[in-house]
Amino acid sequence: MKSILKLFLLVLILSFKNGQFSSENESTGYNMLLIGHSFFKPYANHLEFMAIKAGLKNHSANIVFRGGKNGIPINFWNDSTSEEHQLIKSALDQGNIDFFGMTTGHVQENPTEGYLEWIEYALQKNPNITIFISISPFDYPNGNSNGSRPDWNKLALNHGFSSIQELYDYYVTEIIHKEIVDKLRKEFPLTKIFTIPTGWATKNLAQMTLENELLDDIDMFGPKSKSIFTDNKGHQGQIVIETGTLIWLNSIYNKDLTKLNYDTGFITDLHKIAREIMDNHDVNYKQ
Repeated sequence: MKSILKLFLLVLILSFKNGQFSSENESTGYNMLLIGHSFFKPYANHLEFMAIKAGLKNHSANIVFRGGKNGIPINFWNDSTSEEHQLIKSALDQGNIDFFGMTTGHVQENPTEGYLEWIEYALQKNPNITIFISISPFDYPNGNSNGSRPDWNKLALNHGFSSIQELYDYYVTEIIHKEIVDKLRKEFPLTKIFTIPTGWATKNLAQMTLENELLDDIDMFGPKSKSIFTDNKGHQGQIVIETGTLIWLNSIYNKDLTKLNYDTGFITDLHKIAREIMDNHDVNYKQ
């Protein structure tokens, strides 16, 4: 009898070691609707691959994309005859969306415009839906070619801040959280609404590059595989996309990044960088 019990316990222990009873392997993915522009789409796309590697089953996402300002919520909403507008409504009409993710981008006079309309529409057939807003970084890190947008350092100084990090922190706290999320939560008190601090991946990695803190050979501008930015607009290199998607994975699925067995393809510990960004994200705006 004792030998049988020992054998059972040995099998049980080995099963745990092999992950057969691991919550990582038994986690179920969500059905998502993700709408945004080119500072949003790379993470939405890469999340599917990373979710599979993280052991999530049945993760699925309907991604609707338009470039630039066309990809912010209010313009998706106002362009009611566009194919993208109809695709979003069609996905929501199915009534099976778990998460509805949108990018930042708003009208200054009415910051919640666009978000409010889409949430109202979503709730009609998805009453238990969860909403998130991915906070994009600022664009044009070196300023634009016609001089209408200064580089990040001048942009910060022009607004009374000593660094782009200080300005971006103000933007996240005072605009995105207080002017948009807080007001949306008052409109929809029974709906979970949170933010993902995606843009800090860009900001932190750019600063680490300037200070030679990355273990990889990364340039500020250049090819996607070895740069922070791929163009003057500030589109993301792969190291930024990997870090930002780790932030998404933790934000949406609450995956412990210290235990996640996922190879980013970089020597630099991007799991640690993503985890520190999430640790610094205001707990009141996490899921």
